[in-house]
Amino acid sequence: MARQVRDVMTGHPTAVEPDTPVHQVATAMRDEGIGAVLVTEDGRLRGLVTDRDLTVRILADGGDVSRRTVVEACSGEPVTVAPDDHVDEALRLMRAKALRRLPVVDNGKPVGIVALGDLAVERDPESALGRISAADPND
Repeated sequence: MARQVRDVMTGHPTAVEPDTPVHQVATAMRDEGIGAVLVTEDGRLRGLVTDRDLTVRILADGGDVSRRTVVEACSGEPVTVAPDDHVDEALRLMRAKALRRLPVVDNGKPVGIVALGDLAVERDPESALGRISAADPND
């Protein structure tokens, strides 16, 4: 069983600058089969944006989205963990803050993302969430 976040995280997360148009972020999510993108500025984490954020904070407003940028949709001041943190700390933070994803930051730089599904596969692979998370993605 993994003991550190680095053992369960997804490394090399997709990251964009705050002024990236939301349509480019949505396209990256679709093309890469991911549901979250980090927002960075000068290599430092500024926020996290999910597919749900794009829907609720941008698309639900209606109107022309072509000039909207990812900084308008992202969560600011994200809760983070370090690669050397124990997975129990990631679980504790997710429970306490009702989060599904945590950016992993090392020396101020984002190095990964750990998702609730990653932890389910690690801790309880036979649970419904563990099985769903371990399954091959739909095309």
